[in-house]
Amino acid sequence: MLNRLFGKPKQETNALATLDKLNETLEMLEKKEKVLMKKVADEVERAKEFTRAKNKTAAIRCLKRKKLYEQQIEHLGNFQLRIHDQMIMLEGAKATTETVDALRTAASTMKAMQKATNIDDVDKAMDEINEQTENMKQITEALATPIGASADFDEDELEAELEELEGAELEEGLLAPPSRVPAAPIRPPPKKERVDEHEDELAELQREMAL
Repeated sequence: MLNRLFGKPKQETNALATLDKLNETLEMLEKKEKVLMKKVADEVERAKEFTRAKNKTAAIRCLKRKKLYEQQIEHLGNFQLRIHDQMIMLEGAKATTETVDALRTAASTMKAMQKATNIDDVDKAMDEINEQTENMKQITEALATPIGASADFDEDELEAELEELEGAELEEGLLAPPSRVPAAPIRPPPKKERVDEHEDELAELQREMAL
């Protein structure tokens, strides 16, 4: 356990150092590639100059050197591709290692928690809870039980007495004289409208309109 704990930072440091070294190498190869590409361009210009000067032999030598530089550029490209491949693999391995370490830590933590709480302790705790619940129930029932003079009362006798009271109340209600309801006030009938007078006014209006 201790070796794993103390070995993890060292392993992570080695991975980071390797990635840094690969990045440095990649930058160096890119710089060399740029230099070679410039040499290729220079040889092409020289070949053009020798061609204009009718110096075919010198122009061919320039083209040969250009081909050599191009081959080196191709090799450098292959080297860069391999470095990129190694960086991707290393980063993936680093992520995998970190994931495995995290899962291992979680498993160890869960195992420790399970050790701290075993099934016997759980059963014991549940038994104690059930016992305390039963004790509280008995205490509540004991407090609710009548004591003293009230404990001697006969429930059936009290029920019978209550029925007698209800019967007497009902009998008094039946024998009591009916209460007088105040008579509603008598309203006089509405006055009749003077139909004849209205008819006379209507006839007079019709005559005026005819004129």
